[in-house]
Amino acid sequence: MRQTLFEIKFNSEISLGPLGEFPVFGLGLLLALWISIGSVFLYLRHKEYGTYLPSLYGGALWAAVAMAIYYAPIQQKLAGIPIFGYGFMLFLGFTTATLYAAWRAKSQGIPENLVWDFTFWLLISGVGGARLWYVIQYREHYFGPDISLWKLINLPDGGLVLFGGVIGGSAAIVIFCIKNKVPLLKFADIAVTAIFIGLMFGRMGCFLNGCCYGHLSDAPWAVTFPKGSAPFKAQADAELIRKDDERSLPVHPTQVYSSLCALGLALLTACYYPYRHRDGAVLAVGWLAYPVVRFTMELLRNDERGQLGTMFTPAQLFSFVLFSSGLAFVWYVSRQPRLSENSSTPPPVPRSPAPSVSSPTR
Repeated sequence: MRQTLFEIKFNSEISLGPLGEFPVFGLGLLLALWISIGSVFLYLRHKEYGTYLPSLYGGALWAAVAMAIYYAPIQQKLAGIPIFGYGFMLFLGFTTATLYAAWRAKSQGIPENLVWDFTFWLLISGVGGARLWYVIQYREHYFGPDISLWKLINLPDGGLVLFGGVIGGSAAIVIFCIKNKVPLLKFADIAVTAIFIGLMFGRMGCFLNGCCYGHLSDAPWAVTFPKGSAPFKAQADAELIRKDDERSLPVHPTQVYSSLCALGLALLTACYYPYRHRDGAVLAVGWLAYPVVRFTMELLRNDERGQLGTMFTPAQLFSFVLFSSGLAFVWYVSRQPRLSENSSTPPPVPRSPAPSVSSPTR
């Protein structure tokens, strides 16, 4: 467990030997690196699409980060910014998943810039849905006399629930595909592997954060968590350990198990993709496989209790719903035309002119 990986000081400097000391933020090395990255992307965009204009949301995101780097040393409230393990893993997952989706989409005639634009909305809707589910599930902690907007959106103090992200992300995929005239099932077949890639990194973030922990275990690979962590507090409240102990009792590293399972699902769907016979078939595989994996994983987790008068956790109950709807989706996909009847490589999606940068992208 390592909730904070390190802290970046806004007034820090890096020695470049004979060139002297250079600031990291402000008019310094980080801004120069960011401008260089932006220049490379603009060159690649011109080579691919014949224009230097960035996508609508990509240009706004790049400008926002550049401004944040420049103004960081000027603001007076913070001396630096902590890099949280959970947030850093989410960033790695988001980037890796998008790179995969962009590569796969290009092979199917879907413009890469649409994928990058979409991932911004997926991030907002996915995290928003996951946070909303968490707040509703633990509403007694958030809705009371001391309710505040900051308390509702403060992720480091609370958490996310994957199934809420699935609902929010699914809505984003449908709306985005309709708006941009992208074949929904074709795009979903690409997105499902990207989602599992992101989940793989996200679960490692859970491990660094100390959440989503498992039952007590005497396995050689069982792990302990330090004082103040969620497993430690739960065991102390259950009087399994003393509150002045330094570490928790050994538990199953279910976060690592979940991460490995997500990797397996990502490989499964990615390898199956070239052999699919219908659009939507890859999504169907992931749709059926994930609730089985998640239901099984809940047997080893110890951070939630049975709900609705049953022994099943909220995740297990939703897994029933997800698997049942997955069976219905398999039937729906079976009614779609086989790709071999038309063409395994469909015509490319028409590219719309590059938008102006006059406006901003568990």
